[in-house]
Amino acid sequence: MRIGINGTGLVRFASVSRIVEDAERAEADGFSSYWLAEHPVGGLDALTVLAAIGPRTKSLELGSAIVPTWPRHPMALAGQALTVQQQLSSPLVLGIGLSHGVMLEQLGIAFDKPIRHLREFLDILLPLLTDGEVDVRGETLSCTARLFQKPEVSPLVVVAALGPQALRVTGRMASGTILAWVGPKTIREHIRPTIDEAASRAGRDEVPRIIATLPIVVTDDPAAVREFGSKTFSMYGELPSYQAMLQREDVSDPAELILTGAEDEVLEKLAELDAAGVTDFAASIFARGEDIARTRELLQRASRG
Repeated sequence: MRIGINGTGLVRFASVSRIVEDAERAEADGFSSYWLAEHPVGGLDALTVLAAIGPRTKSLELGSAIVPTWPRHPMALAGQALTVQQQLSSPLVLGIGLSHGVMLEQLGIAFDKPIRHLREFLDILLPLLTDGEVDVRGETLSCTARLFQKPEVSPLVVVAALGPQALRVTGRMASGTILAWVGPKTIREHIRPTIDEAASRAGRDEVPRIIATLPIVVTDDPAAVREFGSKTFSMYGELPSYQAMLQREDVSDPAELILTGAEDEVLEKLAELDAAGVTDFAASIFARGEDIARTRELLQRASRG
C-alpha cells in the first residue's frame, strides 16, 4: 500500500502557495502522492493548483480527490485535465465524483439520476483523454469533438464510488475508486469485491485502484482526538452516501474511523486497510501540537515499508 498526503485540509485557506509548499514537503519526506479536493462552492480550483505543483516536484503522483462532475461538462474537464497533464512528470490521477445533493443545491443543480449522469459523463470523458475524440449522444450529456492533438499522456480516471451501482460503473469504465469515510470492513466486504467483479466482467486487465482517505493522528490521548473529530466531522455523518458506509462499518460517527492511538496502534490500523485491499492511502493529518511530528514520522516510516 502506497502512502501519500491528502492536502485538502489546506483548501479552506484558498492559498495556492501554501498548498504548493505542502506538496513540496510531501515529496521531500518521501511520500508517493499528493491529493487535493475541490469543494463545489469553495472558490479554489484543484486542478489549477495541481498544475502549479507539477513543475515544482519530480516524483510525486498528483491527483484530484475529487473534482465534482455536475458543474462541468466532460469536454471542459477533459480540456483542463489535459492542459494540467503537460505540467506534470507523471500521469495525472483525475479523481471525479458526484458530490452531494445538499452541496449541489447551492449551485441550483438537481441531483437527478446520478448513476445515469456518471455513466454518460465517463462515456464522453474517457475517449477524449485517451483517443482525443468522441461522438456520444446521451440523455443529458452529449459531445462530438476532436481535440487539436491526440493526448501524448492520458490522465488516469478514478471515481468516488460508494454504492453498488456507482462501483459497478466505475469498475467497468475507470481505473479505480477514491474513498472518504470508508473503513476497512466496508472496503474488504463491499468496495473491493464489487469493483473487482465489475472490472473482471468488463474484461479489464488491471486491478482497480482503491485510494482511501481518512484522518490520522498519532497521540497518547485518542479519546480527545475522537471527541474533537466528532465535532469537526459531524456534517459528513449527515450525508446519505457516507451514512450508508458508516452503517456498513457498524459505526455511527465518522470520528470512529479516525486512525488514532500510539504508534503501534496506528500501524495496525494502516495494516488493516492494506489487508482490506487499499492500494493507496492518502493521509489526512488531523493532528495538533506535538502530535503533528509524531504522525508525520510514522507515515514516513510506513511509506518506506
